[in-house]
Amino acid sequence: MAVTAADEVVPGTIDVPAFVDAQPVGAFQIRVLLVCAAVLFIDGFDTQAIGYVAPAVAQEWKLARGSLGPVFSAGLLGLMIGALVFGPMADRIGRRRIILASTLVFGIGTLLTVFATDTTWLIALRVLTGLGLGGAMPNAVALTSEFSPHRRRATLVMIMFAGFSIGAALGGLLAAALIPAFGWRSVFLVGGLVPLLLLPFLFKALPESIRFLAMIGGRDREVADLLQKLVPGASFPAGARFVVQEPKLTGLPVAHLFAEGRGSVTLLLWIVFFMSLLDLYLLSNWLPTVLNDLGVSVSAAAAIGAMLQVGGVVGTFTLGQFIDRFSFRALALTYLVAAVAVAAVGMASHSIVLVTIAIFASGFCIVGGQIASNALTATYYPTAIRSTGVGWALGIGRIGSILGPLIGGLMLARDMGPQPLFGAAAVPALIAAAAAFVLARRG
Repeated sequence: MAVTAADEVVPGTIDVPAFVDAQPVGAFQIRVLLVCAAVLFIDGFDTQAIGYVAPAVAQEWKLARGSLGPVFSAGLLGLMIGALVFGPMADRIGRRRIILASTLVFGIGTLLTVFATDTTWLIALRVLTGLGLGGAMPNAVALTSEFSPHRRRATLVMIMFAGFSIGAALGGLLAAALIPAFGWRSVFLVGGLVPLLLLPFLFKALPESIRFLAMIGGRDREVADLLQKLVPGASFPAGARFVVQEPKLTGLPVAHLFAEGRGSVTLLLWIVFFMSLLDLYLLSNWLPTVLNDLGVSVSAAAAIGAMLQVGGVVGTFTLGQFIDRFSFRALALTYLVAAVAVAAVGMASHSIVLVTIAIFASGFCIVGGQIASNALTATYYPTAIRSTGVGWALGIGRIGSILGPLIGGLMLARDMGPQPLFGAAAVPALIAAAAAFVLARRG
């Protein structure tokens, strides 16, 4: 039941999801979206920073071509562990605590990277940073989802997640400016200080999930306060109970991803995430290096490589309404176009203009498709296992993101040219399209 004026009273027991779904998108939901987007903005910056500084690190430390592959994968290993561990933990103790703790961890890890002197230290610090980055992402998705009405949920989650792509893209542009003037360590100095300075603001501005509070019970006053922020002027009778009409699941949260007919959808989602993130991190980590090998300067390679994330930002804002309307059918088409765009990067490598367009198109589809996958996954799972569902999908996807840079490094070490390299990189996008098509056929 919607509440639109101060003198309207919601009687008895209030179904929180139904109440939220009945409301238009308001100022409080936009505030939650922007706060979560700020977390993912820094997350994206710190996740992609290593790819942008890789050519400069390799030059300073005199490393062989492709030898930074383990460093890339170390950060992604941390991301995987963070998503797998902190997703289920948030379903037990709340989204807010995990987001705050994760931001602290990845801020410290990124700042310490300034003092790295060899690849061993760099690997260790990227794992630490990845733990925080991996914990923040699924919980920002879940929190935004749980404050959004169902009819606009995918769009709002995708807009929020654009913060990640904007941060990642800005990382490339900032690296292009900082590295020639101050060296590669300056990128990590900025990336570490910003989240630590943001923490006091997050502590004050970040609310706990309204559905989580209603689900665990005993927090009716807090739920009422949040609903009154959501709908200014709403009032509730003394003793009103706020509930979520979903079962309280017990036992191992991950097991519930396969219960009640969810198993096949969960596996298909994992395939989409695995293939999508394999492709995304192969491209995002190695594009600057490949462009540098083609004769482009380090700073220009970072700027052109950032077009992958710029395309992702445009794709996110463009695809949101189509995903809300057509769901997995739109996702399958997005990944199909992605396969063509990725292959075109290799075929257009002789021209800076054409390769920039192809990289932009790849980002539009792969980054946009990945963000759409996050939104659809958050929509699919119930409140009690939403962070677990998103976290484990991202965690399984991180296995692909670990393999992507390693595969790219191996192909580069064998002097594979751009055309076969990006032709091979188109295959995972095709597989993701096929899995999304099966999900669409299942309805």
